[in-house]
Formats: sequence, structure tokens, C-alpha cells
Amino acid sequence: MTERPGTRGRGSEGLSLHILPNAGTMIGICTTLIGLVKIAEGHIGPSHVDEYFGLAALLFLASALTSYLSMRALTGNRLGAQLERAADLCFMAGLIMLSLISLLFAYETI
Repeated sequence: MTERPGTRGRGSEGLSLHILPNAGTMIGICTTLIGLVKIAEGHIGPSHVDEYFGLAALLFLASALTSYLSMRALTGNRLGAQLERAADLCFMAGLIMLSLISLLFAYETI
């Protein structure tokens, strides 16, 4: 099996190199959405959507932290692979949560 250039194989920092910057971007998106919902609350009334976006941002923060720590772990270290897996799971959970919140907010159920 050949490796892609710039990666050191499965369980190394290859995936973390993609998760870290994207998780930071998603934190910024959540922050923007929180601000937009706060502005909209003046017109539509109070809601808890901003709090849910804040929880999604925390998932992305956990993803960014574990991704960074996995890159700092020694190459071939089992802990690094576990941290990378945790980063991947947190990132996917954040994406799913963000999508569900957006869908429920669009249909005005939350």
C-alpha cells in the first residue's frame, strides 16, 4: 500500500492536518451564527438556538484540541492515533449537530 505525499500513514498526523484548520473555521462559523441569531431574536422573539450553536462550537473546539495534541504526539504513538480518532469523532458530531440545529431552526421547531 502506498502512502499519499505529506502523510505518514494511518493513525499519524495526516488526518489531523485537515481537522485542525477546519475545526477552527467551524468555530468561527458557529460564532457568526450565534451573532446572527442574537440579531434575529429582536424580530422573532427569544430562542435557545444560540445556545445550541455554542454547544456545537464546543464540539469543534474539542476536535481542534485533540487534533493538535495528536500532532504533538510522537510518530507511531498509540495515544496519537487515539487522539486523532477522538478529533475525527468530535468533528463529525459537530457537523451533524450543526446540520440538525439549522434544519430545526429553519422549520421553526426550536
